[in-house]
Amino acid sequence: MSASKPDAGTFLGHPKGLFLLFTTELWERFSYYAMRAILVLYLVDRVSTEGGGGLGWTQADALSLYGTFTGLVYLTPLIGGWLADNVLGQRKAIMIGGAMMAIGQFLLGTPHTWIPGMETQVFYLGLGVLILGNGLFKPNISTMVGDLYHEGDHRRDGAFTIFYMGINVGAALSGFLVAWAYKAFGSTQVIDGAEVFVNDWQAGFILAGIGMVISLIIQAVWAQRLLGDIGNVPAAKQDLANKKSAKKEPLTAKERDRIKVIMVMGLFTIIFWAGFEQAGGLMNLFTNEFTDRTIGTWEVPTTWFQSLNAIFIVVFAPVIASLWVRMGDKEPNSPVKFAMGLFLLAVGFVFMIGAVVEMGGDPTAKSSMWWLVGAYFFHTMGELCLSPIGLSMVTKLAPLRIASLMMGAWFLFIAAANKIAGIVGSFIGHSGEKEEQLANALSIFGGIAITAAISGVILYFMADKLVDWMHGAEGPQQKSEDKVLEEEVAVTADHEAMPRS
Repeated sequence: MSASKPDAGTFLGHPKGLFLLFTTELWERFSYYAMRAILVLYLVDRVSTEGGGGLGWTQADALSLYGTFTGLVYLTPLIGGWLADNVLGQRKAIMIGGAMMAIGQFLLGTPHTWIPGMETQVFYLGLGVLILGNGLFKPNISTMVGDLYHEGDHRRDGAFTIFYMGINVGAALSGFLVAWAYKAFGSTQVIDGAEVFVNDWQAGFILAGIGMVISLIIQAVWAQRLLGDIGNVPAAKQDLANKKSAKKEPLTAKERDRIKVIMVMGLFTIIFWAGFEQAGGLMNLFTNEFTDRTIGTWEVPTTWFQSLNAIFIVVFAPVIASLWVRMGDKEPNSPVKFAMGLFLLAVGFVFMIGAVVEMGGDPTAKSSMWWLVGAYFFHTMGELCLSPIGLSMVTKLAPLRIASLMMGAWFLFIAAANKIAGIVGSFIGHSGEKEEQLANALSIFGGIAITAAISGVILYFMADKLVDWMHGAEGPQQKSEDKVLEEEVAVTADHEAMPRS
């Protein structure tokens, strides 16, 4: 079921509706990443009854909850996507989901002085509303980007490049602006007889909520004018009718082989993202507690490091895209690129090991921030090696009649990875003893590095067999540099469960 294309004119050669969706998604991603950057920091911060402060959880409990939250962020889009396709339509799903996400952020931002004794309950309520809203919002925006263009329109790939840039710009801005908010509204208080500066994390959550409201306003004011009927009608009704009349056929040997590739690559996906997603959890805590972030007399806010990944993607995606094109026939196949991603993840954690070693077991010492910059750089390079894989691989390999089922299975792999990331990070321990935390951090970083490296070796030697099982889906392809760039900058959207059509 297709909607008529809007006739609202063009900007920079593209429908104006693209830039509406670009801006809507930029602010939604800003909202999500701002919240994610401070979630664990808020949970472990000291409790203050005078405003600001956190919930005083142990690091292990905070990281475990973080893993549960990010895991559910990948599961709920499966439900939200179905509701949009069959009941609500994409536009209505976006508005309802966005409103719920804003409400969730504002619940998280409720000052403790307003709800004495109810801080944890309101926190859980806000988190739950945010997760449900995310499920309705996240899977529907990128689909509408594709609907702006007629089949075969050469501008379509470039449109997704622009759109994905918006995602990364929003993610990059979040770490900087949320740091300003919780610092600007913080205050010096007396806790346990000592004067300490207490961050106002609630101000950070409120800022995230404001970003979501901006996204909603932009969509509400300009959507009908710039998008026309796109996203108004549930798009899957006609498809469902066709499927009911379709004859069910057993899977062929070729299709079974291709499904095996999806399953095998899914297992390696879990390993990669379980390591990569330490960024918002364990690495975030390590930045806050054990890293010398001072430049002269100024201290770099912890959340600024959360913006490095998005910045590196914007800067280095064109470089990687150019590299693949210049390699021509020597360009690695998808499983080999994935293996390279695992190796680069391992290298990133070697930098984290270096940070711990530099401290020499002294919990009062601080490691150089350049270890962290190096770790985030190599993790991002590993992420960029995965752009030809992920969701695009599922769409190429999954039999059409079970494509949605396979996409759901892929999201389950990513959800499992995020939960495992929280479990792994929680091995930092429940004790507040920093000596123990340092020792455990070294073990975790080392364990992830070794696991990623061994997995990369195994996958490298399996690559030829996996390509055989793809039965021609993975072969020599003539791609322009623009096409490869579009794939590279899409990597953030891919691992955030944002399928495109």
